[in-house]
Amino acid sequence: MPFVAKATGIPVAKIASRVMAGESLASFNLVEKMPAHVAVKEAVFPFARFAGVDILLGPEMKSTGEVMGIDSDFGRAYAKAQLGAGTALPLAGNVFISVKDHDKPIAVGIAHDLIELGFTVVATRGTAKVLQEAGLSVAIVNKVMEGRPHCVDLMLSDGIQMVINTTDSAMSVADSFSIRRTALTNNIAHTTTMTGAKAVIAGIRALKFEGLDVRSLQGYFS
Repeated sequence: MPFVAKATGIPVAKIASRVMAGESLASFNLVEKMPAHVAVKEAVFPFARFAGVDILLGPEMKSTGEVMGIDSDFGRAYAKAQLGAGTALPLAGNVFISVKDHDKPIAVGIAHDLIELGFTVVATRGTAKVLQEAGLSVAIVNKVMEGRPHCVDLMLSDGIQMVINTTDSAMSVADSFSIRRTALTNNIAHTTTMTGAKAVIAGIRALKFEGLDVRSLQGYFS
């Protein structure tokens, strides 16, 4: 409710309490309208405070707060939300991609967009094969279980600026734990869903070509 109130400029809790006290909803003269801005809510997680904790989410509550990014389009709003949550989206460098089979076709479009934005794509063999067959230039790196030098070694040597990693089976989740944990402890931007990867690309594109400005929350409703 607090997020909805800030995103729409309507004091939802205040109106609800007065309706519960007997006032009619019609007395508030509310008008349905489409806002000219986009608001993005981002959860803040305390994973970095606890050694050995995986960043993959389950049904349990893990967030310790939330932030909101608001701007004229999704990319700018998303970029602001990431900054508010303490995540610095990279504007250049190497992106490591290792995704489950179901996500490989989607990864082609994502890798294509990243290369267009000036990034170099690094992938494990299975993912790299699909990307290369689509005509994309991709560097191959070992999985952790395939021996060194592997993807985590590359991350630890500042050779990776962003990680896109999705898993399906219990074995692949366990095998890729070190990737997610290394990204977390070394402040490397990372996402574990393809939807998240698309959002990150929108944010990076906004930062590179549009830039961000500062505006009061009230300014979006004036």
